[in-house]
Amino acid sequence: MEWEDEGWIEVEVPDIDHLPSDVYMRSQNLAPREAFPPHAHRWNQLVYGTSGTMMVTLEHSRHIITPEQAIWVPTGTVHTTGSVRGAEFRNLYIADSARCAATVGCAVYRVTPLLRQLIIEFERVAPDGRDEEYRGRLAELLQDQIMRLEKIDFHLAWPHSAALRKLCEALYANPADERSMRDWGQALGASSRTLARRFERETGLAWREWRRRLRLFRAIEWLAADRPVTSIALDLGYGSASAFSYMFREATGYSPSAWLRRNLSASRTLN
Repeated sequence: MEWEDEGWIEVEVPDIDHLPSDVYMRSQNLAPREAFPPHAHRWNQLVYGTSGTMMVTLEHSRHIITPEQAIWVPTGTVHTTGSVRGAEFRNLYIADSARCAATVGCAVYRVTPLLRQLIIEFERVAPDGRDEEYRGRLAELLQDQIMRLEKIDFHLAWPHSAALRKLCEALYANPADERSMRDWGQALGASSRTLARRFERETGLAWREWRRRLRLFRAIEWLAADRPVTSIALDLGYGSASAFSYMFREATGYSPSAWLRRNLSASRTLN
């Protein structure tokens, strides 16, 4: 789980000895390719970003998440968190004694619009004692929402080996790259069959499915950045906006514009 060999910039893990309350907010804006080194906490953590994408590594599993998802990291779990292209990191630390802690396991969860707004509001209310009662009610509502989180398989697994990480980083930077597994095998010094087996073993997904999911994640990231649909379609490697929209609707159940209205209208009001 080291970042140094990948060109990431390591940022310091905050020195926090104890939590002042069962639910504690820590926020930080991460620049592109900034990451915390491997570390563990004496409390649970809900890793979430209100904007941007983040790469989260825990127990040798890597995921890229958008503001639609969060990852629960149990107490004592070694993990890293980094920003792929920059993110507003809004992190919840949750004590083992909190009533929601026993109901949530290490997994990726869907973030509801209500939970997102509660997180933003919880950050806005300073823990200075003046609004302590209100802040306490927000903490209770946050726990209620956390206990209702839906576990999902909507994440982008990331490989462990250096060669496959190099491949995935290149595709993440240029998802329109149409090189085949054979082409990548020649570039990386391995047969296409060996590379395909390793890829599926490390990510849990076949090469074609992983690439399809990568394009969906980049589409979501770019939609959130207000990029035009036609521009997104071309940069993803689609021949037309309609071909891209068909893929997006098949994957999410919404057209790109409908998804944007459904998922980002609340955030634009708040930001």
